[in-house]
Amino acid sequence: MRHKVGHRKLQRPTAHRNAMLRNMAASLIKHEQIKTTLPKARELRPYVEKLITLAKKGGLSNRRLAMSRLMDDVQLVKLFDTLAARYADRAGGYSRVVKAGFRGSDAAPMGIIELVDRDVSAKGQDSGPVEMMDDDAE
Repeated sequence: MRHKVGHRKLQRPTAHRNAMLRNMAASLIKHEQIKTTLPKARELRPYVEKLITLAKKGGLSNRRLAMSRLMDDVQLVKLFDTLAARYADRAGGYSRVVKAGFRGSDAAPMGIIELVDRDVSAKGQDSGPVEMMDDDAE
């Protein structure tokens, strides 16, 4: 019997699963929309929603808790400053998972997880070709 077994293991060891959720949460906060497999998206949703709820409550202890779960300084600032203010009047349901067909290579079900009322310009930021700076170009 599977009584009180809460989350999917996603065929990964615990440390790998935790690191993957942490990285996906940081990417979702940064881009406000990511495409991944459907089981990963469904597992990520409560993880991110709890982080946003911590940010809405504010305070130093909640900031430290969120930092221990997110491990990204830049996204922590965005979480507590931008997203907490955006969802201040919303009582939960900060993200949605939309089915997005099947992956061509292995037919894995794909999904898009996005924040509700997202900033469209945040998608794809800092991605693309990396520009190298010369030392004498200053």
